[in-house]
This record gives sequence, structure tokens and C-alpha cells, in this order.
Amino acid sequence: MKESDLYNPVKMFLEGQGYRVKGEIRDCDVLAVRGTEEPLVVELKLSFNLEVLLQAVNRLSVSSVVYIGIPSTCKAFRNRRRRIIKLLRMLGLGLILIGVRSKQSSVNVILDPGEYRPRIHPKRQGQLLGEFEGRRGDPIQGGSGRRKGMMTAYRQKAMRIAEYLKEHGPTKASIMAKAIEEPEVRPVLYRNVYGWFDRLGDGVYGLSPRGITELAIWQGL
Repeated sequence: MKESDLYNPVKMFLEGQGYRVKGEIRDCDVLAVRGTEEPLVVELKLSFNLEVLLQAVNRLSVSSVVYIGIPSTCKAFRNRRRRIIKLLRMLGLGLILIGVRSKQSSVNVILDPGEYRPRIHPKRQGQLLGEFEGRRGDPIQGGSGRRKGMMTAYRQKAMRIAEYLKEHGPTKASIMAKAIEEPEVRPVLYRNVYGWFDRLGDGVYGLSPRGITELAIWQGL
């Protein structure tokens, strides 16, 4: 398949919408004009990649109605459909999927261009700021990537509790909360995500064998 194979299905589709359509006008693969409306531009590519994104963004200098046209079989788009649509929406670009067949081709408009207005998720923002404020110091270099076993604010809390238990022995959660000035001692002990703690009685906790071993490892790191 060639990029030019995508042209005729798009041309026929737009002409059916009342546009006059011509190919390769200046740098535009497809230029469509209808009455006094803004011209419509389509950039054609066989795959979704950085090159077509840059081309489409550049076309925004001549029109705010710019689409990217790719084959409906595009693997790159199928693998990251939601993320690509979100990116195009942020950039104010549209997307057309083109099915090229010997008997009958198809054109499916997935996204129309428009002004992007991001929707803030208060819960996610709260989680983000909560982790930032809860984390002591700056133990992870940016760019390291999120991975299993990283030093989160939660792990730091668990370590402080484990260190207290190592030094003072089995203790009530309420006493530890006051001693280390950590209001979430009880939830951390109750969840026991890492298996570091053993409940020994009514509100009394001690270090488990696993907690003793892994605390030493994390302290070394």
C-alpha cells in the first residue's frame, strides 16, 4: 500500500459532504474547501508516527481544521488507541481511519478537531500531592521509572514503624503513633502490605521475621 492509495477514499468521502477536494496543494496532502468555511486539511500516512504529528501540527498555521488520515489496519494506532486519541485531542487535531479495499473503501472519522480543555481529576491530584507531601526527602531520582520495590511514602512510614519496633520491642499502635508522630500507624499495621508486622495482642504489634530481614536490607539501601 502507498500513501496515495488513501487519497481517493478520503476525496470521495469529503465530496459527499459537499467539499471541493484537491491533492498536494502546497504541503498539504489533501485540501478540501466548502463555501466560506475554513479549509479542511488531511495529512495522510501509512502509520501513526512522530513525523505525521509534526506535519499536522505545522498545518495548524493555515487552518484549525486538520486531520490525520491513516489506514484502519494501522497497528501502532490499535495498540495505543486511547492514548493516541487523547494526544490528538490535546493538540486540537482530528483523526480519520481509512479502509482501502478493492471493491469498496471506507472512511471513519474517529475524532474531530477542537479546542482542548483538560479535565482535572481531583482524586488523582490529591493522591499525587499526598505522595509528594508524605515522602520524606527525595529518595528516587527522576527518570528511574516506577518499579516494584521503590521507596514510596508508604514504605517510609512502614520503615519508621519497623525501626521503632526493632528498638523498643512489641508496642501498642497508639503508643507508637505518638512516639514517631505518625497518625497512620494503625492503618499501616492493619494492612501489613509487606508482611513486616505480627499482631501479638490487643493493639500490640511486633516485628515479624520477614520484617527483621527486609528492614535491614532497606536500611542498607
